[in-house]
Amino acid sequence: MLRAPVLPVSFRYGARARLRNLLAAALLALPGLAAAEPLELVALGDSLTQGYGLPEGEGLVPQLQAWLLANGADVRVVNAGVSGDTTAGGRARLGWSLTDQTDALMIALGGNDLLRGLPPTESRANLEAMLTEAQGRDLPVLLVGLPAPGNYGPDYKAEFDGMWHDLAARFDALLVPNLLAPIMDLAPEDRARREVMQDDNIHPSAAGVALIVAALGPPVLELLGRAR
Repeated sequence: MLRAPVLPVSFRYGARARLRNLLAAALLALPGLAAAEPLELVALGDSLTQGYGLPEGEGLVPQLQAWLLANGADVRVVNAGVSGDTTAGGRARLGWSLTDQTDALMIALGGNDLLRGLPPTESRANLEAMLTEAQGRDLPVLLVGLPAPGNYGPDYKAEFDGMWHDLAARFDALLVPNLLAPIMDLAPEDRARREVMQDDNIHPSAAGVALIVAALGPPVLELLGRAR
């Protein structure tokens, strides 16, 4: 972080002192000399973002925050995850989740749409509305998806899985098509697979989140590079 220089000027009374004070204030006002504010990234998501079932500090947002800081990013990650939220819920609260200080947006929703078997057309419409809102605010976006299971049929899966790529291309958003890929790549019978999931076999453990963050971190760094 840039910090203001220490100037050898004392603030005293008198014409000469006033001139020196004015010069000091002018120098501090120059771009790059004042302390730079960290970027603000809003992570809009569901229980996977919120950190369901994990101790404070071990969820996705705090682990991502730590990873980004360790890799040189001056950023504050805002946890806008709500357990049970669908894309419709995210769409409804996006407007007040973003502020004038927001520099970038990560959207990680869709898992609860799948759990409820909602039509992919509804999910697409909600995601499209959120991307349009972000575009209107000139915010770069990272879209984080999940693949549909096969039990809804091939047509449903093709439509749901395809929307992530379509929307990312249309809105020039960065894309991570499968948030859980680092875990799903482990064989189901592998003991390591069990250790990275909580007992409900839906939410990752702290160790599982660490795997996710290791894969998610680089695209988030790329996202921050597009900010401001």
